[in-house]
Amino acid sequence: MKKMLTVLAAAFVAAVVLASCAPKAATSAPAKEQQAGQAMTAASETPIKVGYSMPAADHGYIARAIYWAQRAMNDWKAKDKNITFYFVTADSVTKQANDIEDLMTKGINALVVFPVDASITSEVEKAYKAGIFIVVMDRGTTKPVYDVYLHNNDNAYATSGMEYVAKALDYKGNVVIIEGIPTPINTIRVNAIRAVAAKYPGIKILDSQPGYWNQTKAHDVMQNYLQKYNHIDAVYTADDDMMLGAKVAYKESGRSDIKVFLGGGADKRVIKEIMDGTDPTTTADVTYPPDQCADTVTLAVLGARHETFPGFYQKKLPLEIVLAAELVTKENAAAYYNPDEP
Repeated sequence: MKKMLTVLAAAFVAAVVLASCAPKAATSAPAKEQQAGQAMTAASETPIKVGYSMPAADHGYIARAIYWAQRAMNDWKAKDKNITFYFVTADSVTKQANDIEDLMTKGINALVVFPVDASITSEVEKAYKAGIFIVVMDRGTTKPVYDVYLHNNDNAYATSGMEYVAKALDYKGNVVIIEGIPTPINTIRVNAIRAVAAKYPGIKILDSQPGYWNQTKAHDVMQNYLQKYNHIDAVYTADDDMMLGAKVAYKESGRSDIKVFLGGGADKRVIKEIMDGTDPTTTADVTYPPDQCADTVTLAVLGARHETFPGFYQKKLPLEIVLAAELVTKENAAAYYNPDEP
């Protein structure tokens, strides 16, 4: 009996020990989560200042880009009262350089730069060397003076577009190109277009002139092309604003030789045209999302707070983020239609 009592007592003590240990094991994970949550709360309670410099809305794409940048800043302000945003636009590199200097005097922790063109690099470098977290997007800088560079896959963007043009022409025909502003991304696009054309002996690039991503300037370039060349089969601008300008010039000319117009950027007017099938010369587009300007706001906030993506195991944000370029046709156009954009 004494032996049995001893065994029962030992069992009781073991049960008590196990019971006392169980709650600690069960609460250890939540405790860690609570500590992490407290750390995040402390970070979000630290005031930060974010500057945003981009081109003025001289054409439709930039107006859409501004819409997305402002939308993201408003979203962040609604959920984090400790963020101050300074948003400025510039119609020249000189103005943008002055804007960046002014933003630096405000004590910003992070800066988003959508360059007017790559010659803004030296000014961006000053901010970078001053310890400000730099997010550069789109047109890029001539050297890596940034913490994150977010941009489209310009090679894939132009390659997929030119492949579509070549196929639509049954791999033979005369093509004219209307380029954008002389920048690194423009060079990549034009080189990609020419590389695809070189694969097909029946495709001839007649000419390539800058339209500066501007509808009016592209209209003028197209007028010159129509006067210079008696027969054109396709116009590739890699930009919807320029394409729309080129189409106006073509309609004004009264000609009927062009089979394909291809732009890029998923402008809602072009996407609607593709969806409705209202123009047989415009049946596709390639994405160049203006909502990337919203993504850069989030990158700047995370960088200013020394945070990274949830579930991302590296301690720093990626140095370069490349967005996908997707071909838009009638079959998938509805997914890319954003009627609320300007």
